[in-house]
Amino acid sequence: MATTIDAPLKDMDEWDDFLTGRYQEGKTEDQFRQYDSQVNPGVAEFYRLNHEFQTLDYVLAKEKQYFGLDKGLKSIWEAAEFLNTLVDDSDPDTDLTQIEHLLQTSEAIRRDGHPRWFVLTGFIHDLGKVLCLWGEPQWGVVGDTFPVGCAYSKDIVFPEYFEANPDIKNPLYQTKYGIYEPNCGLEKVHLSFGHDGYIGEVMKNYMPEESLYMLRYHSFYSAHRHGAYRHLMSKHDLEMLEWVNKFNVYDLYSKGHTKPNVDELRPYYDDLFAEFFPQKIAW
Repeated sequence: MATTIDAPLKDMDEWDDFLTGRYQEGKTEDQFRQYDSQVNPGVAEFYRLNHEFQTLDYVLAKEKQYFGLDKGLKSIWEAAEFLNTLVDDSDPDTDLTQIEHLLQTSEAIRRDGHPRWFVLTGFIHDLGKVLCLWGEPQWGVVGDTFPVGCAYSKDIVFPEYFEANPDIKNPLYQTKYGIYEPNCGLEKVHLSFGHDGYIGEVMKNYMPEESLYMLRYHSFYSAHRHGAYRHLMSKHDLEMLEWVNKFNVYDLYSKGHTKPNVDELRPYYDDLFAEFFPQKIAW
């Protein structure tokens, strides 16, 4: 049984729906803020917990715990089927499985004629949510990501909730650069822990660099939507963020009610997985 701190959201899709509304094309910044103030209380509570507990020490501990990839070997299908167990059968708003959600994203990318590695990125990008099935709370798995160990940007959603984060009392962590050097590059920056960074680690030996940027930074909205944290980025980071923006169109707006036919699509994805991965990979 999940506790309140583990599950402020009714289900994981509640966060996705919030993102779709917040970042809908054509809205002004004023409309974003108005939307935030009227947000679902579950989402607000989720971000309160996220901003309070995502400290530098927490992030470093979770990276040490999970980035060693010692949770066992699984094929991509096995990981996706494992993620399916996260679906709440009592949720009245959706009857799509996690695999069907993944296929909606990847098939939208495929229809637009993008490279096969891009299609594959669409399928695998949320597989890091298996962290919830290993006991991690929602606020430590999903949510907008942000650097820790330096000052928080005002463009992070609900920035007022950082007042409860213990790092706010560390003067170094509240400077512009904090523990980092100017333009040190995102590879040296610790972002808040979650499914983005974790799936990036899982895939780092298999996917091209463009894909890894999509995986690691697709929830780093303050950077790729608002232009925050440019002072920590290298020129190469700025170039690669263009790929993240290309991907996020599909991440945010590919959801629909039509169920993909998994059995029909499976042969294509069997071939796609075999092109990039061994039979099983470390998680």
